[in-house]
Amino acid sequence: MSLWNKHAIFEKNSILLLIGVLIVISIGGLVEVAPLFYLKSTIEHVEGVRPYTPLELAGRNIYVREGCYNCHSQMIRALRDEVERYGHYSLAAESMYDHPFQWGSKRNGPDLARLGNKYSDDWHRRHLENPRAVVPGSIMPAYPWLAKTELDLNHIDQHMKVLAIEGVPYTPEMIEKAASDAKAQGTDDDPGAADLVKRYPKAQARAFGEKGRLTEADALIAYLQHLGTQVDFKVYDDKANLR
Repeated sequence: MSLWNKHAIFEKNSILLLIGVLIVISIGGLVEVAPLFYLKSTIEHVEGVRPYTPLELAGRNIYVREGCYNCHSQMIRALRDEVERYGHYSLAAESMYDHPFQWGSKRNGPDLARLGNKYSDDWHRRHLENPRAVVPGSIMPAYPWLAKTELDLNHIDQHMKVLAIEGVPYTPEMIEKAASDAKAQGTDDDPGAADLVKRYPKAQARAFGEKGRLTEADALIAYLQHLGTQVDFKVYDDKANLR
């Protein structure tokens, strides 16, 4: 029997063809999936990446609530035009504590992965109140109520508990001090800011808005100012070049 005739057996018998297809797919699936069982993590750990502070987390919740991801992505692809415009391409490790991630699928506005410390707090406040005051051609809607709404921290510790179950390394101390840490980060000259920075390295502690008052706008600005500031990409690139 020629090779062609052997192949014809599968073409004429749909049951045999189905069994053959299932066997081939199963082998391919095992080759792809089996190695994952021997890996502790598929994400390379990068020095500097840490969980969000309670205030940054509260700001991120507002970012998600207002649907900012519908117009702003947080993923810079490894393409020359994107890197030249926005900065270093995004690393998987930068999103390892995001539940859910904010990569986005559409850009009506610029990518925000490297927004942190690019503009002042005052610029962000004006931009939220009236985007066209700082970017004349902006089509972004205004969010003036954020600066008028007191930040609710009653459930931030519960949110951190849930994230800890999902694998975010929040300690019991971090969860217990969630509300006080948020106030310390967003209040100027708060004595608790020093302890906050010990728990969350590189945390930016200052009055993001009006002193003595913590609003939703302050939390959102704290989150935006944090984006893209965790990793020292010069050190990261130098290490990569030495490999």
